[in-house]
Amino acid sequence: MHSLFWKILISFWVALILFSGLTLWTTSFYLEKVRSESNFTHPRENVNKYTLQAQSIADSKGLAGLKQWLEALDKREIIPYLLIGPNGLDLLNRKVSLRLQSIIKRRELRKNNHGHKREHQKRHSRMPPVMVNGVQYRLLPDFQSVTLNRVLNRPRVIAIPFLLAAFISGIVCYLLARYLIYPVKKLRAATRKLAAGNFNERVAHTFGKRKDEIVDLANDFDHMAEQLTALIYSHKQLLRDASHELRSPLARLQVALELARQKNKQGSSSELDRIEREAERLNELIGQLLSLAKIEAGQTEKKFEDIRIDELLSTIAEDASYEARADSRDVKIVKNTVATISGNRKLIYSAIENVVRNAIRYTREDTTVELSIEKNKEKTGCITIKIKDFGPGIADELLERIFEPFVRVSEARERKSGGYGLGLAIASSAINVHGGNIVARNDINSGGLSIMINLPVK
Repeated sequence: MHSLFWKILISFWVALILFSGLTLWTTSFYLEKVRSESNFTHPRENVNKYTLQAQSIADSKGLAGLKQWLEALDKREIIPYLLIGPNGLDLLNRKVSLRLQSIIKRRELRKNNHGHKREHQKRHSRMPPVMVNGVQYRLLPDFQSVTLNRVLNRPRVIAIPFLLAAFISGIVCYLLARYLIYPVKKLRAATRKLAAGNFNERVAHTFGKRKDEIVDLANDFDHMAEQLTALIYSHKQLLRDASHELRSPLARLQVALELARQKNKQGSSSELDRIEREAERLNELIGQLLSLAKIEAGQTEKKFEDIRIDELLSTIAEDASYEARADSRDVKIVKNTVATISGNRKLIYSAIENVVRNAIRYTREDTTVELSIEKNKEKTGCITIKIKDFGPGIADELLERIFEPFVRVSEARERKSGGYGLGLAIASSAINVHGGNIVARNDINSGGLSIMINLPVK
């Protein structure tokens, strides 16, 4: 039975059968026990016991107390015990069954028959009447009035079999639920790790010899993870190889450019200046590509040091403000909380600076990019560095994608500003190396974009 469908079907089916069977068995067993103990053809120990109790209650509390005792007895017992008076009516005005009426009539006839008086006294010597204020009452069990509804209305009777059946079926359902949910939780955890960038996560081998659709899903997950790992590795390898290969012809191009300038001292150099600018841009792009490839490949410096992140942010803000004022913009720190982190100073500096320069590029003229450091309210032991601009913001569907390489918010604007769509990708990779994360949010109230860098403090 390797199919999950049949496991679920049969397990629930067995649980229902067990529940129903145990309920019926325990109920019938209890009723049979009650019937055998209170059978009308056998000595009526219960009748005699309750008759003595009734007489004691009548002597001490009178008719009112007897009624209360009889009501409590009726609620407790499955078989109703009727206290019949001389008029043939029950003390609680309950309905007297036809069988019980015929028994009472036969007794009255025997009582009036002097020839059978001795026999009548002998037959009923074991069932003395209950005397209340000089009036005789007889306590009689009414077996004919025992119905299923009466049984179900007695919690003491139905509770035991019901709880037993519910307990056993509950165990079966619990084991089934655990059997089904446990591998799903494993798959969920593996999926989250894969989404977080851990492409070495595999899960199928943890299920042992189990064979069903969930294991098939786990195998498909492992296969998908392997394909993704190979694809991403080939992508990064291509990025590194292309960047390295481009460096050599670019260096030769720059040497040729200098030689051309020396030979063309008297001629126009506007074309050569253009070639030089484009070569510098290409060199910058290759440099960013190599930086991104090194960070993603884990080839950055492993030596971490204590960094006063508040001092580092002050240095970045001072440098960025000097450059921003030339374009009628400014940068200031609105809240600077003292905090120390452990990390690579060069990487952290580059990550924050990339985000700040990106904010300066898109904030409106005569506005100020705001920087702040606060304790993270959601994660203890973390700080949040917030960089807020007052630009046009970005589309919601791009809020997560802007941290991917070569993703541009606006093609024309990026080209005009000289961006390559790599700055935020480098920043995100650098922050991830330090166990943090970076997110972007549009500010609905004041407009613009806010980027939050979350880092663990030392």
